[in-house]
Amino acid sequence: MPAQKGKDLLVKISDGGTGFVTVAGLRTRQIAFNAETVDVTHAESAGRWRELLAGVGVRRAGITGSGVFKDEASDARMRQVFFDGDILTYQIIVPDFGRIEGPFQITSLEYRGDHAGEVTYEMALESAGALTFVAL
Repeated sequence: MPAQKGKDLLVKISDGGTGFVTVAGLRTRQIAFNAETVDVTHAESAGRWRELLAGVGVRRAGITGSGVFKDEASDARMRQVFFDGDILTYQIIVPDFGRIEGPFQITSLEYRGDHAGEVTYEMALESAGALTFVAL
């Protein structure tokens, strides 16, 4: 994949209907995929090397982002989703790579403000079910 503009990586939240709305004002964002391993090493493992069991273990995705809210509506939407503990469908668009879609829950929502600057926020989401991937 060639170099891409960071601003083109998008995090979108379900609008409650059939569409998605870009999470407002994200200036930085990151998605991480992880899979736990299941160690099946035993006394007779060849050369005493660790052995892992394929196709098992818990998989997860985490999304983090920070930025500014562009309007009251987007601020209110994310805040309400967090306080309600809702698990909603999100889309993550990675340019020239693909679209990841599935259920996520907001696990952290932090606000910060400097005396001579704007109010910023940081958020974290964790996957809450099976994700799909569609190559772009």
